[in-house]
Amino acid sequence: MIDPSSALGDVPRAIQLALAPVFLLTGIAGMLNVMASRLARIIDRGRKLTEGQPPPVAEPYLSLELQTLERRRRYAGAAITACAGAALLVCTVIAALFVEVYLQISLRGVVGLLFTAATLALLVGLAYFLREVHLATQTVRITLNRPH
Repeated sequence: MIDPSSALGDVPRAIQLALAPVFLLTGIAGMLNVMASRLARIIDRGRKLTEGQPPPVAEPYLSLELQTLERRRRYAGAAITACAGAALLVCTVIAALFVEVYLQISLRGVVGLLFTAATLALLVGLAYFLREVHLATQTVRITLNRPH
């Protein structure tokens, strides 16, 4: 039989162990905010380009820009999905730490596996995000009009 008083005595330790994943979760939330903002801008730009009737001269450029926006949308969506998965895995790590304390069972292997999976998911999300940013910077050219 599990002694409830001894399990409750380990709660501060579980909170201490959960602090690092909570800070990681905060960082992931910040990244998700940036990624969602970029995705919203991509979608807004695509809508703006498809709403009006383009001049015939701009048609080839419009098609190319829409194709690029679609690629960027896919990368941004994949980045968001992977980072949201990482956040869910980190939440599962935190929950497992508390389950370990309350049930007084060893879940170290599970916690380690979940944390590793969260780190890998975050890595994948950041790689997709980097690819989207790289694609965006390659397709945008800023020309400076200098007086002669």
